[in-house]
Amino acid sequence: MTAAVSTTFDFAAYLEAARLRVEAALDGSLGPERPETLREAMRYSLLAGGKRLRPILCLAACELAGGQAEQAMPTAVALEMVHTMSLIHDDLPAMDNDDLRRGRPTNHKVYGDANAILAGDALLTRAFEMVALRSPGVPAERLLAVVGELSLASGAPGLVGGQVVDLECEGKSVDLDTLEYIHLHKTGALLRACVISGALIAGASEALLEALRVYARGIGLAFQIIDDILDVTASSEVLGKTAGKDLTADKTTYPKLLGLEESRRRAEALVAEAKAALDPWRDRAAPLLALADYITSRDR
Repeated sequence: MTAAVSTTFDFAAYLEAARLRVEAALDGSLGPERPETLREAMRYSLLAGGKRLRPILCLAACELAGGQAEQAMPTAVALEMVHTMSLIHDDLPAMDNDDLRRGRPTNHKVYGDANAILAGDALLTRAFEMVALRSPGVPAERLLAVVGELSLASGAPGLVGGQVVDLECEGKSVDLDTLEYIHLHKTGALLRACVISGALIAGASEALLEALRVYARGIGLAFQIIDDILDVTASSEVLGKTAGKDLTADKTTYPKLLGLEESRRRAEALVAEAKAALDPWRDRAAPLLALADYITSRDR
C-alpha cells in the first residue's frame, strides 16, 4: 500500500516557510570574500532563487529521523552550494553551453568563464567548510559520515562522473540503462545525499536509512524524467532556463526513448515506489511524501 499524505498537512505553507529559512541561511553563509568579484559571482548564483528542494529534502529527512531542522541547516546550505556549483559549471561553453539560468544570464555571461569556474570551485569547497566547521551541536562522527556522502555525491562516483558520461553520449544512441546511469549520478546522487545527510545528522536507524535510499532513488529518477518532459513541453520563460536545449544538443532523453506519455507513467511509478518505502513512517513523513508528489506535478 502506498503511503498517503495527511489531509491536514499544509504542504504549500511548509514549503514556503522552509524555503524562506533556507534563503536566510544561504544569505548568511558567504562572508567578506576577497576579491569582491569572487564574492559577487558566488552570491549571484547562490542567491538566484529557485525551489530549494535539495536543502528542504535534507531538513525534512532530519526531522523524520527525530532531529531538529536547525541541526541540519549548515549541511542543507552545503548541499545547495554543491548544486549551485554544478549549475555554474554545467552552463559553461565547454559543457552544456547555456546563456540562461533561473530567468537571468548564466554566471559566465556576467563574470566570464574563468571567474565562473572559480566561483563554482569556491562554493564547492565552502560546502565542506559548512559541514565540518559550521555545524555546532552535531556529533563529529555524524558530520564525518555527511562529509563522506557529500564527497561521493559531488565527485567521480556522483555528479562529475554522470556529467562526463552525459557529454560523451551527445549525438549517440543511448539505451535506457545508460540514460539511467547518467541521471542516477548527475542528478540522483546529490538528491540522495540530501536525504541521507539529513537523516545521518539526526542519528537515523539503518532501517530508516535503507528506506530513504529507496525513496531517494525513486525521486531522483522521477525528477529527471520530469525535467526531460518539461524541456520539450514548457517555454524558456516558465522554466527560467533555455527550453529545448537537450534536442539542440542531440541528447538522449526519456521522452526520446519512451515517448511523453510513457515517460510520465514511469515518473509516477517511481514516485509511488519512493513513497511506499516510507510507509512504516507515514505518520511522520508527510513533508517527504508531499515533496515526492511535488516532483511529478511541477511545471518548472
